Amino acid sequence: MGKLVTIIGNSGAGKTTLTRLLCETWDHRYTPFLEQHIERPFQQTFQQNLSKNSLANQIDYMLYRAEQEQTIRQHALIGVQDGGLDQDFFIFIRLFYAKGYLKQPEFELCQRFYTLLRQVLPYPDVVILLSAPVDILVKRRSQRAREIDITQQDDLNAMEGLIQDWMRQSPFTNSTVLVDVSRDDPGLSNNLERISQIIEQSLGS
Repeated sequence: MGKLVTIIGNSGAGKTTLTRLLCETWDHRYTPFLEQHIERPFQQTFQQNLSKNSLANQIDYMLYRAEQEQTIRQHALIGVQDGGLDQDFFIFIRLFYAKGYLKQPEFELCQRFYTLLRQVLPYPDVVILLSAPVDILVKRRSQRAREIDITQQDDLNAMEGLIQDWMRQSPFTNSTVLVDVSRDDPGLSNNLERISQIIEQSLGS
C-alpha cells in the first residue's frame, strides 16, 4: 500500500512549492498530487458567486482529494499532497462557513461527507505543517500570481486560528512535523534535505 505525505499550512506558506520541490528533487522517490485549482470544475463559478457555488466546490474538492488518496494507497509509491482532504475540511470549509458562504445545513453535509471519507481512508502517514508569521504570508501572497485565489489577505489571521484549533484536536498530531519557513528560507531550499529526512525517518525508509 502506498504512503501519503501531506503538506499543510496557511495560504502562502509554500505548500505547493514544497510539494513540487520534493518531487522534482527526488523524482523517483516522491509523486506529486497537487490541488490543480484551475482544473476544478466549480472553482471559477465559486469565485464569481461565493454563496451560490460554495457547496458544490467544496464537495468536489473533498472528493477529488479522496480520489487522490485512493490512488496513492492502491500503488507502491509515496504520494505528496499540497493541502489535502483534511485541510479542505478543517480550514477552507470552516472558513467559508464562518464567512457565510456555507449555510449551516450545507456545513453539516460537508462534515458528514468528510467523516465518511475518513472512515474509509486512513489518515496521512506524515504531515508537514509549514508555519510563518502572517506578515510574511501577506508579502508572499502579493508576489505570487494565481488566476484563481479564493482566500483573501484578510482571511489569513482567521485561517491561522483554524489551523491551531485543528492541530489541538487532530488525530494525526503524532505524525505532524512543524517546519518554520518564516523569514530565512522563502524558497524552502534550505529546509528541503531536512524535510526529506524527516519523511524517510517517519516512514521507516
